[in-house]
Amino acid sequence: QVQLEESGGGLVQAGGSLRLSCTASGGLTNLYLMGWYRQAPGEQRGLVATMDRGGWTRYADSVKGRFTISRDNVKNTVSLQMNNLEPEDTGVYYCAVSIRPFSTDIRPRDYWGQGTQVTVSS
Repeated sequence: QVQLEESGGGLVQAGGSLRLSCTASGGLTNLYLMGWYRQAPGEQRGLVATMDRGGWTRYADSVKGRFTISRDNVKNTVSLQMNNLEPEDTGVYYCAVSIRPFSTDIRPRDYWGQGTQVTVSS
């Protein structure tokens, strides 16, 4: 059973930066796809960024050029560097992991963290 622990959320002014981190534990050795999803107030949870074990990345259009995802396959961590934050980036950010080989998205039945709040003030 994979457990995910997130850190790094908070309150920041528009134009500022935050870094989110997530550590996976539970003894699994094949964390194929790791990433971050966001749920804004009144909206459904959606993709922010994912990275597979080989380093292939996928970003939401709204964060391209501002956010950077990275991971450490030895430490089983995934991070999200968020620069030039906008009020529209406000929401709860969830770390998520899929152990399904060759998966290209993370589904509700995969593994999810509890979420960390990011609030960007204008």
